[in-house]
Amino acid sequence: MPFQFLTYLQPTHYFRLFNASGASAYPIVSELPKTVLDTLTVDGHYHSETARAYDLSWQAIQAGYIGDIPCYTAFEAVSLFDNYYFIRKQFHPAWVLYVLLMRLLTFHNPIQEIRAWWASGKIAVSNTAIHPITYPDWNGFESDMLVSAPLVSVVIPTLNRYEYLKAVLHDFEAQDYPNFELIIVDQSEPFQPDFYKAFDLDIRVARQEEKALWLARNTAVTLAKGDLIALSEDDVRIAPDWLSNHIQCLDYFDAQVSAGVFYAAGSTIPQDRSFFAMATQFATGNAMLYKSVFEAVGLFDRQFEKQRMGDGEFGARVYLAGIRSVSNPYASCIDVKAGTGGLREMGSWDAFRPSNFFAPRPIPSVLYYFRSYYGNSAARWALWRTIPISIFPYQFKKNKPLLVIGALLSVLLLPVVCCQVFSSWHLASKKLRDGAWS
Repeated sequence: MPFQFLTYLQPTHYFRLFNASGASAYPIVSELPKTVLDTLTVDGHYHSETARAYDLSWQAIQAGYIGDIPCYTAFEAVSLFDNYYFIRKQFHPAWVLYVLLMRLLTFHNPIQEIRAWWASGKIAVSNTAIHPITYPDWNGFESDMLVSAPLVSVVIPTLNRYEYLKAVLHDFEAQDYPNFELIIVDQSEPFQPDFYKAFDLDIRVARQEEKALWLARNTAVTLAKGDLIALSEDDVRIAPDWLSNHIQCLDYFDAQVSAGVFYAAGSTIPQDRSFFAMATQFATGNAMLYKSVFEAVGLFDRQFEKQRMGDGEFGARVYLAGIRSVSNPYASCIDVKAGTGGLREMGSWDAFRPSNFFAPRPIPSVLYYFRSYYGNSAARWALWRTIPISIFPYQFKKNKPLLVIGALLSVLLLPVVCCQVFSSWHLASKKLRDGAWS
């Protein structure tokens, strides 16, 4: 990673990895076009020219640069001051203090660490607001793919959500792109085959007795007739141009994956996802990709059945294969967050908050994923980063008195939490020994 301290704060981020060709995600600054450089801010507070260049490369990625220029294949170490200054610019002060504590606890020179931390704090951080790179010809782009109208196979697994599924199927009836089929893998009890007769859609229903989400998606991908696969869910709502915006994104950026954006009902698209960018995540409820991507990286790993982060793991494989995946705000969808059915009936909904004291923390599939792609050391840093926060109930986060109570409870619960973490690590080790399967 361009700055070493990101190891503590983003230990399991796609962009800390180098892809199959040995390249990082970060563009070499000297190769960036002037139009992109003009949107970035050179920060003269860094002590080294190398750190200034890395900061600009980081800015470019955060601002949504998508291009074909060479990327860094290695990073030089930068000074302690430059590392502390960078994280002060990018993260909340509490996380800067967290990094200092982690550095001290891991036996780094305390005098040098505190001196660099203190010196970086004396400098007023300049405006770090992201100014997204614009793609002004997007709206007027004439997509050859839209004209040729390839068949799209839309994949929807469903479990006991007919009322929610009804709404999204009506959304598909209203799509402005006509050439698509729906492959619905229905695991509901009781199964209602007549339900699908009410829709004016090309629907193929695959009945699946086993309650298994990743099996359902793998089955649908295998059955798909289209060269393009669109991934959706039974509890989302989509706009009439959802399919066409995904297709246009693939064409415009010469991408193999268009990663759509979710937002909760009653809210809007998050600001940091409101513009085109290289995708930092993959969500199986809103994406379009070529079927050949599955041929290149494999189907979904069923080690994640009834657990979490199967889509994140698939996204990591896509990234490591050097496949271009673009975060596409125009192909957004509303996450209805159905209170029944789906994953809630098959397993854990929260990756880091177990349902009871006897359950592992985090869900073992989380550590299976982290350890598979980032190694044991990064997985441990991820535990330090996530587990203490996970002890706090959600409702405590924005209430300072409750935060104090939560901190005291965390201390009292520490022995139980340690047992939960050891249990999760052990179960993840078994998954690693068994290996991926589809």
